[in-house]
Amino acid sequence: MQQTTHKQAPRLKFIAILAAATSVILVLTLTPWNIVPTLVTEDVTVIAVTNDGCVAESILGHSVVVPNCGAGVGDVISASFYVPAMEVNGFYDRIQDKLATVNP
Repeated sequence: MQQTTHKQAPRLKFIAILAAATSVILVLTLTPWNIVPTLVTEDVTVIAVTNDGCVAESILGHSVVVPNCGAGVGDVISASFYVPAMEVNGFYDRIQDKLATVNP
């Protein structure tokens, strides 16, 4: 008599491969690196002077507080601040352009 053994496909390996493929697809689709804050240094215009420093507005439209600032209202100074990477790399603009083509 001959004994035959039936091998089943290893379910654990299949599930692991499926999970790895799903995670790679999600990382490439959701692009989390566009949300990560990025340090930006740019010239900002002072709009107010307070006890805590100067309040300035950047070209991107962000309000920035610069401590130990001796500038006056209307002066242009250099400041470093964090913004989401999508505002710097143009990702947000490309999404808005795509949405504009969809809407009539």
